[in-house]
Amino acid sequence: MRPSPALKALLPLASILLLSAATVHGQSPIPGVNITIGEADSPQQVATSLQILFILTVLTLAPAILIMTTSFTRIVIVLAFLRQALGTQQSPPNQVLVGLALFLTFFIMEPVWSDVYNNAFQPYMDNRMSQSEALERATAPLKEFMQRFTREKDLALFVDIAKIPRPDTIDDVPFYVIVPAFIIGELKTAFQIGFILYVPFLVVDLVVSSVLMSMGMMMLPPIMISLPLKLMLFVLVDGWNLIIGSLTQSFFP
Repeated sequence: MRPSPALKALLPLASILLLSAATVHGQSPIPGVNITIGEADSPQQVATSLQILFILTVLTLAPAILIMTTSFTRIVIVLAFLRQALGTQQSPPNQVLVGLALFLTFFIMEPVWSDVYNNAFQPYMDNRMSQSEALERATAPLKEFMQRFTREKDLALFVDIAKIPRPDTIDDVPFYVIVPAFIIGELKTAFQIGFILYVPFLVVDLVVSSVLMSMGMMMLPPIMISLPLKLMLFVLVDGWNLIIGSLTQSFFP
């Protein structure tokens, strides 16, 4: 005889209650957790432990890798500048801005990550290539993406600092050199876009301040008048569509 669905749903709850009752009466002691470090029996065990440590380190650095080698930096800085230009304090909140930047990053980087998955990760999992070859193939699409948005001046700066021979082509530039050049290029581009965003809202603030001064209303904070006007202007021109559309299209040739 099979138990009814209601009985199946109550079984986990009954188990928890029985375990709690046994613990209260001292019949089930609290388990202890011990962490020990033993000697390795073979070099393979040491290599496996080092690989696990390396994977954990990469997972720890994954947010930084996501932020610094993708379109996330430019997008999140521009959105932060937009919020400051509007003068809306914490609206939209940081969680919304970061979430929007992340999903836009996933949208923009999808072709790159698909290339990495199909040509590097999947063949490596199928044992069709070595680890070093998979790593080389995985960095190639990402390096190609960063090359499109790296300025020669920034690249020359880090080539000189690294004291490496001058590369003949940009494909000869090492990965560790192109990453910081790409980052400072993205920062400069984001600040340029932020400046352009500030200009129309700054004009609104100046006009409102001048009108209030001419009317003798010096005790009235200009932000109380300019903020609704800036929000109305931003909504009327469909600002989110324009800004998000321009940001996204700036990463596609």
